[in-house]
Amino acid sequence: MRTICLDCFAGISGNMFLGAMLDLGVPEEVLRTELNKLELSGYELVVQKVLKQGISAVYVDVRLEHQHHHRVLSDIYKIIEEASLSEVVRDVSKRVFLKLAEAEATVHGTTIDTIHFHEVGAVDAIVDIVGGAICLDYLGVERIYTSKLRTGNGFVKCSHGTMPVPAPATAELLRGFPYETGDIQKELVTPTGAALVAALCQKSAYMPEGFISEKVGYGAGTWDLEIPNVLRSIVGEMRTFEQLENLLVVEANIDDLNPQIYPYVIEKLLAMGANDAWVTPIVMKKGRPAVTLSALIEDNLKNMVLELILAETTTIGVRFYPVGRLAAERHSIYVDTAWGPVRTKVSSYQGIVHSISPEFEDCRRLAEEADRPLKEVCQEALSKAWMLYGSGHNQS
Repeated sequence: MRTICLDCFAGISGNMFLGAMLDLGVPEEVLRTELNKLELSGYELVVQKVLKQGISAVYVDVRLEHQHHHRVLSDIYKIIEEASLSEVVRDVSKRVFLKLAEAEATVHGTTIDTIHFHEVGAVDAIVDIVGGAICLDYLGVERIYTSKLRTGNGFVKCSHGTMPVPAPATAELLRGFPYETGDIQKELVTPTGAALVAALCQKSAYMPEGFISEKVGYGAGTWDLEIPNVLRSIVGEMRTFEQLENLLVVEANIDDLNPQIYPYVIEKLLAMGANDAWVTPIVMKKGRPAVTLSALIEDNLKNMVLELILAETTTIGVRFYPVGRLAAERHSIYVDTAWGPVRTKVSSYQGIVHSISPEFEDCRRLAEEADRPLKEVCQEALSKAWMLYGSGHNQS
């Protein structure tokens, strides 16, 4: 399982995370090409190598050309959904922004639908978050761990006035994660950085058992401090062959909901972090047709998912129960076809590759650009991938 471990000894921000991903090997051109799919203007993306206390790091700066208007969560979702990004990138980006919205709404005593984003909704935050999702997708990362975070202390000026460090939204986002303020009088963990941690990182050991490091990347922060102001990111593989997980199934039987609402609810469940969500046709008492709405989740999402289902559907009761899941190891590779690269998902169990699946959106885009049959592109991508592994090939 492709894994990243974040070492946040100098905090984390959106641009530090993005810089670390580029330093791990994501091509700058890939990032720029994917970001250009967003309907965003009025900014310049500057990427450069810098030294922070002798450590070479990638510094990413989103330079704004003019003041941008505030946005609500639906505005940001619309920008993401209308871009021709991969489904993974869209889902990850929306999950991070949902965490930000929840934190801001809690701090300001309002709801996620009415909260107006300020720093959070600015163009630079959108670029940092969507850009980070693009990089994770390119690297094929499926799990992220974080060390104890150092937030800094003192005060910071923002659109709401002068706030203590960590900022209230940051403190809300870091609930459940270990952190310390330290003695540096700066904001080292920003709300955007905290949202990336809250939405994407596991609440577990920083260096989990079975993790094998392959490459180290550094993303630079803005400040010049007495310590290196960098985010260290380590990418590698989890070499455990069996991924046994303890999850929850949450479900409700519903017979009186407008069927147009189900896709909306499933989308919100997935954006919240559910592993999967689906509906199953059933027949209830008196022969009434109905459906069971189900979600597969980690335990820490239980309360939020229960509240969402009760709020968004007509059910008056939700049940949940623990389940075990044995997941195959999964990672992604890029294979070259006659029409361009295609990201391909590879699944294996006990070291044996059993399934390879080309990313549909990549194949569709190449087929449309080259005016070739979609099945032809899919077949070549699959053939090239199997040439690398062979049927039932033992992974090295």
